[in-house]
Amino acid sequence: MMSMACHNLDFGTSVLDLVACGCSSNSSIDRSSVRNYAKTVSRSSSSRGRGRAVRRLVCCREKLAQCRVYSTKTPDTLLNGVGQGPPTVLNSKDESRSLISLTNLFEVVADDLRTLNQNLQSIVGAENPVLMSAAEQIFGAGGKRMRPALVFLVSRATAELVGLKELTKEHRRLAEIIEMIHTASLIHDDVLDESDMRRGKETVHQLYGTRVAVLAGDFMFAQSSWYLANLENLEVIKLISQVIKDFASGEIKQASSLFDCDVELDEYMLKSYYKTASLIAASTKGAAIFSGVDSNVSNQMYEYGKNLGLSFQIVDDILDFTQSAEQLGKPAGSDLAKGNLTAPVIFALEKEPKLREIIESEFCETGSLDEAIKLVKSCGGIERAQELAKKKADLAIQNLQGLRRSAFRVALEEMVMYNLERID
Repeated sequence: MMSMACHNLDFGTSVLDLVACGCSSNSSIDRSSVRNYAKTVSRSSSSRGRGRAVRRLVCCREKLAQCRVYSTKTPDTLLNGVGQGPPTVLNSKDESRSLISLTNLFEVVADDLRTLNQNLQSIVGAENPVLMSAAEQIFGAGGKRMRPALVFLVSRATAELVGLKELTKEHRRLAEIIEMIHTASLIHDDVLDESDMRRGKETVHQLYGTRVAVLAGDFMFAQSSWYLANLENLEVIKLISQVIKDFASGEIKQASSLFDCDVELDEYMLKSYYKTASLIAASTKGAAIFSGVDSNVSNQMYEYGKNLGLSFQIVDDILDFTQSAEQLGKPAGSDLAKGNLTAPVIFALEKEPKLREIIESEFCETGSLDEAIKLVKSCGGIERAQELAKKKADLAIQNLQGLRRSAFRVALEEMVMYNLERID
């Protein structure tokens, strides 16, 4: 098994230095301009002379003295050299721009995702009609396909560095394997959480029973492992195999710390890595490996996936307190009700002793859960968790600095912002 130390699992929360750009605070370019510009550069830079004036693309923040500097180079150098200059300054409080949609964000890999959707059910196999039906239920439930989209985006962004014009069959198979592993984990999660609905549809165990659901998840893990072995790349095999082990480690870690008010932030971050960030990090690094880039680039892609995954999990945990039951598709505060203490709770416990008393009583009194949720909100737990999510997002953006400026890198940056917009 791969050593965890080799991935530098640093869960520290140091803030990136913010870079002032000196722009006027009332300037603004919306995000669609960024995407359109990146596409224009990719399509037409070869026909442009090198004597053109230097161009700068910025997304300035209205009423703020910060901006995102995308490039100070000509279009030719954007394609032929890595992006340089200060890292992006994240500020998700910009009210002047439109919200990012996943449909627009994934537009540059839409054809890749269509091919993946066509292949997913066929690669599960048809040996057992019940398992096939279970797979169709979860694959057809309208998932965002975020993980395979990240595989395609990183694959294409890193392929540009080594002159690859098209994705390899290994890139495409990796995306399919990653979605299979993710889907298998969801089936098992629904069993453990006794969830009846997912993405607006009945869960596999609700339809077919717990026994079939467990076997369906096991089958998909096994099938994905078989396809993984056939990729015949030992580094990627070790990388993805570690993810499956991490899933189990995360569940065990969570189950062993329920209602434990002494759980520390580092423990929460490690559990979040196991349950969420590990798969995303392995996805992005594996994509880079199959592009044939050097280890420095592939390791930065791993760090990007890890930091994005951690930020994503923290945001999910914040939404458990800030969204309604209708928005969540489950009761608000459901993690807390089960004794799963997340970042907002851990931060609030530092300030409010009464919260500890309520949690350790396991909400035995009527109304105690609602009181605990109010305390988490009033003690600054939400705000501090938001800061933590944004710090991890800053790090994820910094990890992309070695990539060339392209529509694919822009989309990877937009993914980070999309996540933060969920808590705006």
